[in-house]
Order: sequence, then C-alpha cells, then structure tokens
Amino acid sequence: MAGHGRTGGQTHWEDRYDGTRPEELSWFEARPDLSLDLITERVGPEAGVIDIGGGASRLADCLLARGYVDVSVLDISTTALAKAQERMGGQAAQVAWIAADITAWTPPRRFDLWHDRAVFHFLTDAGGQRAYLAAMAEALRPGGHAIVMSFAEDGPESCSGLPVRRYAPEEMAETVADLVPGAFRPDGAGRFTHVTPTGAEQRFQYSLFRREPSG
Repeated sequence: MAGHGRTGGQTHWEDRYDGTRPEELSWFEARPDLSLDLITERVGPEAGVIDIGGGASRLADCLLARGYVDVSVLDISTTALAKAQERMGGQAAQVAWIAADITAWTPPRRFDLWHDRAVFHFLTDAGGQRAYLAAMAEALRPGGHAIVMSFAEDGPESCSGLPVRRYAPEEMAETVADLVPGAFRPDGAGRFTHVTPTGAEQRFQYSLFRREPSG
C-alpha cells in the first residue's frame, strides 16, 4: 500500500521499516498505477496533492515524472520518509515531507487532492476516524477531491500485526457522512486486488469524495 500510518504508534511503524527493504513489505507497489489514474483523472499537474501515509511509496516519484509540481507526503514514520528521500536523491527536494500522526495533525494549508491508500482502515475506533476525517476536511479546499482506499469487506482482517476495519464502499460513505456531516459527498467507488511481494492477494476498495463548500 502507499505506506501505512497509523495506529500502533510511531515506534511500531519505525520498527516496521527499520532494517527492512521497502520492496519486501506487503504493501509495496513497483508502480502505483491505480492511484496515478485516479489522481490524474481529477487534477492537473498544478494541483496540490498530499499522500497520507505515503511512507516509502513511489507515488511521489511518479507524480513528479508526470509534471506535478506541488506534492506532499505525510507519514508517522521518519524512517519511511528518509528511505523515500534517499531513493529519490536530488528530486526529494521537490516534495514536501511531513512527519506526523494524521489523527493529531493540523493542516497548515489547503490541498486540491487527498490520497490515502491504506491508512484509514487502521483506525478502528470512532475517535481516531473522526480526527482523521476532520483533518481531511480541513486540508481540502471546497470542491477538492479525496481518494480513500482500504481493505474491502472480504480483505484481510489485520496487517503488520495490527487489526483493521474492513469496508464496503457503502460503509465507507456512511462512516464519512456520520462522522463529518455535510463535509463530503460521494463521487464514485470501486474495488481492486493488490498482490503482495510474496504473491498473496488482498482485496481493496476505493472511495472517492468531493469536499463540499461548507460542512
């Protein structure tokens, strides 16, 4: 997945990345094609894009290669961010790197698109979910886009030693509507299968939202 982040605390995720090559982690993607398609269908290269739980993902590299000029990556693990910066070399200076727990983060600006490939499903209590969604609402400009991916209802019950909450797209839409009423409207959904580096298949869903002018 495009990084995880993060229940389990910062120590859990630092330990998960420390001493392990990103290519060996279950969420690794050599090329995040679905994320790229969903992003580029919705915003152009001038848009502000933030990747939540981006960690050592290659999404930032791919966005820069497509001409995107305002890319931010947020992750609770400084180790994951450091590995991404080392991989990108001089290009890393073109990305804003944010070390933060998404449930305790105050966005300093507005973005056009919020992307999360595998963070929200780690938030298994309403308090963490509400804090995440409040940050998402604060971070997006009116009319902005959110892409929230999670394990589907038939996906894994845990990941990286932590429990997760699985969602059908309808359940994701209901959760967002219940916890941040009036902030977002659904804008599409779908399913996909991620194949891990060891060949295991993981069922995912993605839910798309638009930020309402008020709420």
